[in-house]
Amino acid sequence: MDEIQVKKAFSKVLKELRAERGLTQEKLGLLAGLDHNYIGLLERQLRQPTLTSILKLAAALKISPEQLVRHVTSNLS
Repeated sequence: MDEIQVKKAFSKVLKELRAERGLTQEKLGLLAGLDHNYIGLLERQLRQPTLTSILKLAAALKISPEQLVRHVTSNLS
């Protein structure tokens, strides 16, 4: 598992979960207490989330951090 694959999988999962919930990057950022620019960087595979960010994003997306990580790992190719 390399860094590029992880970024790609996280990006895909984050976009899908955000879209399923009808959230913009800005709204997700507000709900998670993160800057919307950071959400954009994650979705464009330019950054990797910290553990704190994963916990905040999971809460904002109303899923457990474990589910979020499980979604990411199932999307690794």
